[in-house]
Amino acid sequence: MSNPLDLPGQTPYHMEWRTSRFALDLGDPLIMGIVNVTPDSFSDPGEFYKSRVAIEHAAQLLKDGAHILDIGGESSRPGATPIDATEEWRRVGEVLGEAVKWNVPISLDSYRLETQLRALDLGVDIINDIWALQQNGALEKLKAYQCGICLMHMNGEPSTMQRTPLQGTPLEAFASVQNFLTQRIQALEEAAYSPSRIVVDPGIGFGKTVEQNLYLLKNQAKLTELGYPLLIGWSRKSTLGQVTGCAVSDRLAPSLAALMMALERGAKILRVHDVRESHQALEMWRAVVNCEKV
Repeated sequence: MSNPLDLPGQTPYHMEWRTSRFALDLGDPLIMGIVNVTPDSFSDPGEFYKSRVAIEHAAQLLKDGAHILDIGGESSRPGATPIDATEEWRRVGEVLGEAVKWNVPISLDSYRLETQLRALDLGVDIINDIWALQQNGALEKLKAYQCGICLMHMNGEPSTMQRTPLQGTPLEAFASVQNFLTQRIQALEEAAYSPSRIVVDPGIGFGKTVEQNLYLLKNQAKLTELGYPLLIGWSRKSTLGQVTGCAVSDRLAPSLAALMMALERGAKILRVHDVRESHQALEMWRAVVNCEKV
């Protein structure tokens, strides 16, 4: 399918995201459903902490319309306390082991190389890394798996990033995000990663002010000039609460509003908690975009 969204000045890129087992068509945007196997996530603290419950939740997200499942065992919310690789695997191992049997793309949300390699050996398709593969040895070791990669921008680290957010004006922060992603893309290209395996994420809420996050959304289309598909995660983020006054549990409407604006600005993968409602919004957007074909 051809790209239904024609953005002025958009740089052409691969419309297929290749992962370990799948070639995902990005002609239509895809929904990545979030599975937090954690006791302290900002959005659903402890709700899916037990493996059995997390597996049931993951299966429901697929029924609700998710195209990809993103499974993580450590919260990256601002102020989160780090855990070690042993605890991370204790949380996600069983869930990943079951999910890879379902013949759908499975993403691991982790920055630890040890956990990434164990997951890839298990059959996971995508590594979604908030550190953008900056760990020692990550580039060379992950390349052999031919997995999909998401490179994200984060300023600082989760435990401190909102105490010392990105410095500068929203325009300067946008340039910092763009420059960082450019550098990480170049690092993977120099390491002989196939461009069709790479997507990028500006990291909404990861060490950025409210104004910087809003500016990133407003000008998101410019990030398509990087030449790689955009993965965007606005779901339930604190900026939505700052703007609307909504508690985390009441941020569905602003999450969907941000999702629609991200779509209009070239997002190709939408990382969300509320898959059913996001799928419905995507269907409406798709119908309007393609109405001339009816």
